[in-house]
Amino acid sequence: MSALICGFAEQNIMDRFVDQEFLEYLVKSIVDHPDDVTIERTVDEKGVFLKLKVHAEDMGQVVGRDGKTAEAIRSLLRIVGIKNNARVSLKIEEPEGGTRPSRPAREEKKVVDGPVAEELGL
Repeated sequence: MSALICGFAEQNIMDRFVDQEFLEYLVKSIVDHPDDVTIERTVDEKGVFLKLKVHAEDMGQVVGRDGKTAEAIRSLLRIVGIKNNARVSLKIEEPEGGTRPSRPAREEKKVVDGPVAEELGL
């Protein structure tokens, strides 16, 4: 009986950080600087919280166009969490010296005038 309990305990210990190992494998597979990937893991009453830090040049690859890659990573982590009865949250830290361009200034709306505006009642 103790072997069964020990086996369960060993399996539980092995599964404890599956979420962190999965995230590390996934992110290191898509970035250009895999040695700079670090993940901090904390657990509280809300569940598991993973904080991901990557090289500044790799942020675009991790976030993806319109955040689609980050959204997909979070979805996969949610599945890993469900499988292990945990709620997994991910925060991607913005590195210092990031190469993210600043947002362009918003353009003012153009005023429609002329015959089209008169037809539309503008």
